[in-house]
Amino acid sequence: MIAAIIDCGTNTFNLLIADIKVNGGYEILLNTKKSVKLGEGGLPNNKIDRKPFERGIKTFIEFIKIARKYKAESIHAFATSAIRSTINGPDFVKKVLDKTGVIIQVLNGDTEAQYIYKGVKLALEDVDKPLLIMDIGGGSTEFIIANDNQVEWKRSFDLGAARLLEKFKPSDPIKPEQEKQLKEYFKEALKPLSSQLKKYPVDKLIGCAGSFESLADMIEAEKQEPQTTGKIYHFDNDECKTIHQKLLSSTEKERMSMPGLVDYRVDTIVFASIFIGYIKKRFKIKDMSYSAFALKEGVMADLISGKIAL
Repeated sequence: MIAAIIDCGTNTFNLLIADIKVNGGYEILLNTKKSVKLGEGGLPNNKIDRKPFERGIKTFIEFIKIARKYKAESIHAFATSAIRSTINGPDFVKKVLDKTGVIIQVLNGDTEAQYIYKGVKLALEDVDKPLLIMDIGGGSTEFIIANDNQVEWKRSFDLGAARLLEKFKPSDPIKPEQEKQLKEYFKEALKPLSSQLKKYPVDKLIGCAGSFESLADMIEAEKQEPQTTGKIYHFDNDECKTIHQKLLSSTEKERMSMPGLVDYRVDTIVFASIFIGYIKKRFKIKDMSYSAFALKEGVMADLISGKIAL
């Protein structure tokens, strides 16, 4: 049976169309995304502004049309931080229902984190050692501590790249004192994570979503011999440091022409890189990978297992 999964994120909307086999297998027919930037200008006021609202509705309708071209027999739509945390998020859900007949399920942070874990597990196939999963979204960042094929702890924090950008409004390029201020903010906000990692120490970081994907793409572009990332991409620490330093000293204009960096991450990638570097250093993690599978693939995993009805 062909199923379509739509993930309405804060920065991007994602569409996955898959053929779910009766024997428990699957074939991905389409995996695409579009920049929507729902949080643009409105997150500090907990509201989706008019233009992003309209962009989101238009993109959702486009995705529905694509799903129907693929003859999707079921459509499953989910929304995360921007829609769940804004006063007019319910209006967005209602307008989508009125326009398309599709109900968007607004996920709480815990459920979002659980789906991310299931997606990563589908990519890894076997979680053979303790790991920390980090999914940097536009409005929130999810952390999951997994051990022996089970989730030990998970939590969503309002630390998405777009939300941080709106809050801190850095200079161009970012100044050292602004970077320090940001890290102090992380230290205070992530006390619950720090406490849990003392109970469940990890030695591997798995990054999900666009910021990690962009870092992988930039590293491969620098080599001029790009490799297919597949489901999992393993980072080299020295290559990560080189890209990080380049990003820190760059202006927005310079980032616009950096190979491998898509234009809609030009404004948030510096904050994301600082965030990732902070987590690695703070918790002494040297082994880092990027998982191309995250929330929507986690939903697919539940479709395959029958936990969600097709």
